[in-house]
Amino acid sequence: MTTLLLGLVIFFGIHLLPVYPNVRGRLLERFGENGYKGIFALIAMLGLILIVIGMGRRQVVPVWEPPVFLDHLAIVVMLPVFIFLAATYIPCNMKRFTRHPMLWGVTFWASAHLLANGDLGSIILFGSFLAYSLFDMWSANRRGAEKSITVRPVIYDALVAAIGIIAYVIFFLLHPYMFGVSII
Repeated sequence: MTTLLLGLVIFFGIHLLPVYPNVRGRLLERFGENGYKGIFALIAMLGLILIVIGMGRRQVVPVWEPPVFLDHLAIVVMLPVFIFLAATYIPCNMKRFTRHPMLWGVTFWASAHLLANGDLGSIILFGSFLAYSLFDMWSANRRGAEKSITVRPVIYDALVAAIGIIAYVIFFLLHPYMFGVSII
């Protein structure tokens, strides 16, 4: 559990830098934008690796037994997650309705997995991602995040949906091999 917690602290610690614009600004001055992004990515990757290792090595401590229907609900909730993630990187109209497609994707991902898993490690992992994504949306809004005003052709929305559905199917099929947990 220590490795998981260390990974979460490192991962969220680096992701909370934008909350402190003065610190971020000094780091940008010192390392330049590319250097800052490189260091940010390396530290985030280290945290993510420790999270994955920590989850794999954790002792499973049952806290509650989720009802089976919550597994089915999680499967359904995961589809919009992949569409939100695709919308983060592809210009589309979704950004006219939400400032934070990535964070909404993380919110739904974490919520779905919290519902479907009742062990302590899962509650810590998914609960921390849920709390972080909600906090980061609030924080970004306070810093002035705005919705897009650009109207895109509907073909971009269809592309985002298609990519999201394809990614969903791929992760659905590969989940047992990637994470050691069968969805069905």
